[in-house]
Amino acid sequence: MTNIRFGTDGWRGVIGEDFTPENVRLVAYAIARYVVRGEDARKGVLIGYDHRQFADRTAAEIAEVIGATGTPVWLADKPCPTPAISLLVRQRGAAGGIVVTASHNPSQWNGIKYKASYGSSALPSIVAQIENELKDVLRVGVPPLPPRKDLVHSFDPRGPYLDTVEKLVDWEKLRGAKFRFVSDPMHGSAAGLLPELFTRNGVKCDEIRGTRDPRFGGVHPEPIEPHIEALRKAVLAGKYDAGFAADGDGDRIGAIDRDGSFIDPHQIFALMVWHLIGARNLPGDIAKTFSVTKLIDKLAAKYGRKLHEVPVGFKYICELMLEQNILIGGEESGGIGTSLYLPERDATVSALLLAELMAWHRKSLGELVDALHAEFGEHRYGRIDLDVTRRQREKAIVYFSGGHFQRLLDWPVVRRESLDGIKVYLDEIGWVMVRASGTENLLRIYSETNSAETTQKVLQATVAAIQGL
Repeated sequence: MTNIRFGTDGWRGVIGEDFTPENVRLVAYAIARYVVRGEDARKGVLIGYDHRQFADRTAAEIAEVIGATGTPVWLADKPCPTPAISLLVRQRGAAGGIVVTASHNPSQWNGIKYKASYGSSALPSIVAQIENELKDVLRVGVPPLPPRKDLVHSFDPRGPYLDTVEKLVDWEKLRGAKFRFVSDPMHGSAAGLLPELFTRNGVKCDEIRGTRDPRFGGVHPEPIEPHIEALRKAVLAGKYDAGFAADGDGDRIGAIDRDGSFIDPHQIFALMVWHLIGARNLPGDIAKTFSVTKLIDKLAAKYGRKLHEVPVGFKYICELMLEQNILIGGEESGGIGTSLYLPERDATVSALLLAELMAWHRKSLGELVDALHAEFGEHRYGRIDLDVTRRQREKAIVYFSGGHFQRLLDWPVVRRESLDGIKVYLDEIGWVMVRASGTENLLRIYSETNSAETTQKVLQATVAAIQGL
């Protein structure tokens, strides 16, 4: 029980170890207590789930716990992407939403995300309140309240979601471009969404890995290399103009260009900024997390838009989007949200906007990235995740923060930033950053330089330095 800890977006644990029925009930009851005390519980809670093992049973268990407190519950009648719950919480005016998912984590993980009444990640202040409730629940347990089946209802999460996001793009432009797409939900809960939206609007879109598989085909359901190699092969074999991938619960995007090149989340974010501000000339500022490409800084400067930088975690971007006029916000992992829709990440919406961008310019994603680099210079990003002990993580953070680390290979350290983890700027070429994961026993190493080769050198040299500590 003491292993229950909320990370950047809810609680996650290994199935059968931390993520157990007992712990699920504890977390569910803590959330129920927060809803009763902090929201209007009469408005009810929506509950959804993804394709993970026992996710539907877990969702039903959570519904029973929350319903027993006298709070109405609406339980999804089928798996759905996390953004669908966020959207319907907002549309229905619900008190909040819960999604049983571990997002992009490996298949042995599961988790619980809480979505607030405004339709996005819980703000840090809400998470703190839930954690305080959890402390009490861990001490006293879940009381044996009688089930209230009369308060548990079912609902369709996918239909209203599709009808809403369909309205966000110019389908006439898309049809006119005659592009062909392929979707890769990576066996996750975004399965079927893009094919249905594109097909009903006369645009060709096929799908791979669209069946439910709690093991995600043996790969991490995170839409980055090497996990989307199947999408690359499909794009090349089918001669599609682009391939779009979504993570396990459909809120993070990855993409493959028609030539098989991986379009990384930073490039996707930059392209979306370029499209919404440069082409569509929509008003608003830009927000990004600490680990995101400096290309966003250059785009913000060009278009005269204020740039807000926040710690890692979409909840910080969400907080800004609720308080200020933020047109678009994005994070390193492919989670991007816009004020056109919700203060929430959504892989399906991001894919639709990328397709619209392609249709707008009649160019491939790779050609559009090349145009950005031609104007603003090369920005090549990379990341390595190291499985380390807590002590190793602590030593690495101390090392990169301190005066002992003054040079990496041929590049002297010129300055440091510590908004979240430690970011070290290397003279003339770019930066490297080390940060402990909020959900796994990992040390994440990020780097961006002016060439792909240099980025890999920086990453490998940083790994070697950490392993030598």
